[in-house]
Formats: sequence, C-alpha cells, structure tokens
Amino acid sequence: MSKVAYVPLDERPCNAKFPKLLAAITDLTLASPPHSLLGAKKQPANVEGIRNWLLEETADADYLIVSADLLVYGGIVPSRLHLLPLAECAARLSFLRELKQTNPNLRIYAFNLIMRAPAYNSSDEEPDYYEQYGHPLFRYGWLSDKGASETLAEDERMEWESLQTVVPPAVLTDFLRRRAINSEVNELAIGLVGEGVIDHLVIPLDDNSKYGFSPMEQRKLLLSVERLNLMDRVLLYPGADEIGCILFARVFCRVKNYMPEAAVRYSSTLGPAIIPKYEDRSLNESVKSHLNSGGAYMGDSTATADFVLMVHSPPVSQHEIAESPNPYRDRHRSYFSEVHIPEFATTIEALAGKGKLIALADVASCNGADHTLMRLLAKKNLLPRITAYAGWNTSGNALGTVVSHAIIVSYYRNQASRPAHTDRMSNYFYLYRLIEDWGYQSIVRQEAAGHLGELGGTYFQVGHIREQMSQLVTRKLHDFCKEYLSETASGAIDGLQADLPWNRMFEVDLTL
Repeated sequence: MSKVAYVPLDERPCNAKFPKLLAAITDLTLASPPHSLLGAKKQPANVEGIRNWLLEETADADYLIVSADLLVYGGIVPSRLHLLPLAECAARLSFLRELKQTNPNLRIYAFNLIMRAPAYNSSDEEPDYYEQYGHPLFRYGWLSDKGASETLAEDERMEWESLQTVVPPAVLTDFLRRRAINSEVNELAIGLVGEGVIDHLVIPLDDNSKYGFSPMEQRKLLLSVERLNLMDRVLLYPGADEIGCILFARVFCRVKNYMPEAAVRYSSTLGPAIIPKYEDRSLNESVKSHLNSGGAYMGDSTATADFVLMVHSPPVSQHEIAESPNPYRDRHRSYFSEVHIPEFATTIEALAGKGKLIALADVASCNGADHTLMRLLAKKNLLPRITAYAGWNTSGNALGTVVSHAIIVSYYRNQASRPAHTDRMSNYFYLYRLIEDWGYQSIVRQEAAGHLGELGGTYFQVGHIREQMSQLVTRKLHDFCKEYLSETASGAIDGLQADLPWNRMFEVDLTL
C-alpha cells in the first residue's frame, strides 16, 4: 500500500479536507499535518512545525504532495501579505532537497500559485491597502500588460496616466516587491524540477484574466519551462484550491499505472470556446488542463471512455457569466437560447442507462450550482445515476474536484474487486458536493445571509455569531436535503452539521 504525505495550501476544508475524502475512497494512505499547524487565514502556518512533520512522515512515504505556498509563506493568504526576503523564501523552498536526500525514493509533487490581483476593493484576503486600492492595482496590471503588446485606446491611456497618481508609491512598491519575490520562488521551483528534486510541478493561476500581472508572470515562467524542456513535468493553468485533489488523482494514477480516457460533452454549443470568469482561456482548454493534470486524457467517443464528463457550460464569457444566486430571469439573454438544459439532462439519462460513469461539472454559473439544472435532475430522479459532481467557486475549482473524483472511481469500476469502503466513501463525497455546492452555495448561503443584520453580523464578519449562524445554516441545509435529496442522501444527513471556518459566509465546513 502506497503512502502519500500531503501538505495543503491552507486549513480550509477544500484544501485540508477534500483530498482526504478522496483518499478515503482508495487503498492509498494519506498523511497530513495536524490542523493546529496549518494557520488561520491571515495567520501563517507553523512552518517550522510543518518541516518537522515532513521530516518524520516522508521518511517512509512514497509520495509527497506539497503546497510551496504553505511551506514558504505559511499559506495562500500569507503569500499575499508576507515581508520575507527572497533569501529566506529560497531557503524554505530548498528544504525539499533535504527531504529528497533523506528519502531518495520519495517522489515530490509540488504546487505554487501565481499570486492573484483581484479586480475589486477588499482587504478580506489581501493587504489592508487593498480595501482602497484593489481595483486600481488590478487596472494598473491590466493596462501595463496590454500596453506592452498593443496600443492603448485613448481612454485607456488617460486611465493609465491617472493611475500613476491614484496609487500611492509606497502601496505600489510593496505590492510589486511581493509579486517579484513570489514569481522568483516559482522560478526556483522550476529549477528544482530541472534538478530532479521536484518530480512534478503545477503552477496555478489564481483568479486571473486576459491581461494583468498573472498573464505577464505566466509567460515569463513558461519561457523558463520551455527553455529547460520541462513541459511534461511543469503545468500552468487556472486554478488554486482544487490542486490538492487533482495531484492526489495524478499520484493515484501513477500508483495504479492507470491513464483514464474521458469523453467530454457540453450543455452549450458555445461552451467549449467561452472564457470563464476569473480565468484567461477557453473552457475547453481548462478542461484539458485538469484532465491532463490528474493523469487522464480527453478521448473522442463515449463508447471507449472510462467516464463521461458532462460540462454544464455558460454560453457567454467573463463578467456576463451568471453567479449562482442570480435568479434565472436575470441572466444574460444567451442563457435562454444557447444552453439546452432539457437535452443535457436527457443525455445524462441516456448515457447512464448505457452504463456509463457520469461526472457532472456544473460551471454554467460561478460560486455555486445552477439551481435550474439541478432541480430538473432531481425531478427526473437522475441524481442517483451520477457518480461525481462539483459546482463550487470558480470553473477551475469545480473542474479539478469532479475530475479527481471521476478518475479514482473509474479505476475501481473497471476492477473485478475493490476495497469494501470504496463505494460508500465515493457516495459520501458525492453527497458532500451536492449539499455544499448546490444546497449551501446556491441557496442557503443567501437565505442565511439575510439574517445577518438582525444578528449584528456582516457577510465577512460572523465570528461573534458563528455558533448562531452555523446552527441556522445547519437547519436550512436539513430542509434542503429533505426537499431535494431525500432518496440520494438516505440516512447520511441525520448527523449533518455546518460550520463557518473562516468566520464569514463564503465557505462552509460540513459533517455528514
């Protein structure tokens, strides 16, 4: 039995918990650090404690999946706040050499993000000055990148000149200094791949766009990858919080000597070519990236595929894509003509009837499931005929999660025998995704947030009323399950409990 050591991006369930739930489906052993070492949002992880844990756990491990962001900075949010000099960052990253020297048979699968530059003003996960200068910093990067390759329009040129005075020099200096250091750490990680210290590296683009700081850094890093002829061992594509899952799937495929074939089907003819919100490339290119990253490939036919990835796709790109809470009536007009939900549901029914493993990537809207589709699938009693599902946050988050699940389950489906717990734990993770991505993100989150005013909280500040809000969310999720998942959930929801791990409404932690 192969042992995998895993250091997550941070302490949130999507990073610390989801890969564990996937590993529980398999016969691989996944070891991860105690929660107490992982930090708390803006509080960095105990890096020294993580190093000690790694020395002990990797001594007899076959694989290490490790977030360089946590190992170097203390987590995803600390990577946007730190004041570490490059020399200290390089020393922390080079700790991977020590692990490899101690256990030469250890195969290291690492990931390190390209730091995001959100397009909005908020300091919830960014430096304090992002509350006032977030959008100007985003536009600074956008116009810098665009102006380097194209002639700016007159209004863009005037905006560019205005930004020179809007953003204080100290703010810009701090922001650019940190980006430069983080980008150099990515260069160093690529160098470790070339040395053979890191066996496989993913560099995700966190919340990126067509122009901006992230695309500039991506091109620079890709030139290094191409120069060193490492395109088979270093991947760059949009994503972040799903990478732990997808790298576990890749390790699983290597252990099992398995390369699954996926057939991909979209709900919209325009779907493959649209550019998702928070990303920089067509949806089909992202689908290929997640499949490839997980150890699978895109085939040409459902007849030979190990699983069918049904992609519920938006018909329009970027900012016009619906957010999950948006009522159906308020969506872009293309949703009424260029997405065929009834035909999509019929295809799921037909393929499931032929014995195909169905994985549903629900990315037609952002930050949650498409209630219109899911309600129809529930009405047609198709939910029990789907094996894997995800529809949370960004398109990349959902794709990586559902692809990872499908890869693992498709392997065991093709085996004469499988571990006794495989089906039960696979169903558990599927149900978990339905309750969180559909129940919480699309429905209950908004309903519960409507009570924040009377309880004295705000969307991003519920720490002082966390227990009350968690109880409210739990009750509403029970109601949701009774209405839509009575057959699918069976007795699994009897002990359903919800918690708000970052003292805000954006994410939830579930116990089933």
